Amino acid sequence: MSRLAHLASGPYAPPAPTRVLTATSADGARVHVEVHGPDDPAAPTVVLSHGWTCSTAFWAAQIRALSADHRVVAYDQRGHGRSPSSPACGTEALADDLEAVLEAVLAPGERAVVAGHSMGGMTVMAAAARPKVREHVAAVLLCSTGSSRLVASSTVVPLREGRVRTWLTRRVLGSRAPLGPVTPLARRILKYGTMGPGSAPGMVEACAHIVHACPRRVRHAWSEVLDLLDLDHGVRELRMPVEVVAGTADRLTPPVHARALAAALPHCVGLTELPGVGHMTPIEAPEVVTGKIRDLAATYLITDTAAHVEESA
Repeated sequence: MSRLAHLASGPYAPPAPTRVLTATSADGARVHVEVHGPDDPAAPTVVLSHGWTCSTAFWAAQIRALSADHRVVAYDQRGHGRSPSSPACGTEALADDLEAVLEAVLAPGERAVVAGHSMGGMTVMAAAARPKVREHVAAVLLCSTGSSRLVASSTVVPLREGRVRTWLTRRVLGSRAPLGPVTPLARRILKYGTMGPGSAPGMVEACAHIVHACPRRVRHAWSEVLDLLDLDHGVRELRMPVEVVAGTADRLTPPVHARALAAALPHCVGLTELPGVGHMTPIEAPEVVTGKIRDLAATYLITDTAAHVEESA
């Protein structure tokens, strides 16, 4: 299956970017970057970092809504979407890639709001102490993510928490089996594991096409990284304002993670738990996620952007 598969039309189809560029990471890895919206230095900038097995297409609703008056930057994590695979696979590589993207799209001193979903949120935690993040990130939205104990806390396998459930979950999430075409059975499985029970068919279809496009070796390699994840130290380094969003029906990163993040963050400005919503919050609750990003930009970014433009004039 093509790794670029996604819906070509409808509300979940990704819009065409204004500009495409390639950021080069610290180890030479190439990162596909899309820029949407006005080519105006006064427009506030938002950077979107997607999760495991996804791509820039995952943020279609946010890109479409925000790009009318924001510069929206979305990038493919290495090995995902249009970003080539790399031998380096780990949280340090994710942090390197985010730094490279920020350096490629932002001028010195310019700042942005960064929204990270799942592994994208873990990317922000991994990069929290990096110089480019400290320089460029004004505020953060963490969606459906956690900093440690992901496999042990997952409820994808419907058993009581313990060693047996952890063992089975590790094998389910780390499976090397190809996902194959998007069939009715595949949609049901994906909906059960990643989405809330009330998710509309169009949402499930969009997620299925995105996830099934991820190469299985990439899916497996990053599942091992998530299995061993320990970014509790990175949470404490996120000193900028951070808002947290989670779905109450999330089986991959249950709400216990969001609550732990909110308690540990030095400057948490809000925790929102969405009833009945699963792991795919930007697609399942697009208006809520988009609204949170817009509010963070209005509160922490627009004044900075205006000041930066004045200084540059």
